[in-house]
Amino acid sequence: MIIDHSAKSISIKIVYFGPAMSGKTTSIKALFSEFGKEDEICSIESTLERTLFFDYGTVTFQNQEWKLKIHIYTTTGQDFYFVTRPITLRAVDGVIFVIDSQEDVYERNLISWQELISYFNESISKLPIIIAFNKQDLEEKFNSIDFLNEINYHKYKNIDTRFTSALKGEGILDCFEDILRLILKKYYQHKLVTAVN
Repeated sequence: MIIDHSAKSISIKIVYFGPAMSGKTTSIKALFSEFGKEDEICSIESTLERTLFFDYGTVTFQNQEWKLKIHIYTTTGQDFYFVTRPITLRAVDGVIFVIDSQEDVYERNLISWQELISYFNESISKLPIIIAFNKQDLEEKFNSIDFLNEINYHKYKNIDTRFTSALKGEGILDCFEDILRLILKKYYQHKLVTAVN
């Protein structure tokens, strides 16, 4: 979070992270479509229309005094460009971990989760995270409870879960609202932001 008192602006960074083909780009596009800003996403893609570095866009909210700028990124899921992922995650305030809920890619989600943890180590317990079980519109899905048990979800107080279908735009706005809630709750507890009546 960056607070600029002179400009009366607060900047927050959110990153969609997850395995290749889990729906990160589709999720950010669905989110920006909710705000009527689908044409305002910058994508760095390969010739196969796969994310090469990241997708990026900004959503801004303003009241009478302050402006809240939310910078939203996706990481590339392709392992060939894995070196770009920690760069995209720098100074992140919250992560939406996009899971591919198809049964045959269960292990790929676990590997991606372990990778995310490796970037933050112990501080992962302080990073607001929403786990989005994506592709809920498909039939053959693994049990989300099994995945949560395997990652010891219940030991974390900074993580919440959602079910999404990025292709249909279902649950995407809820994920965004939830990650914002977790981020602002964290900074409120650290006295970086205050509640105003």
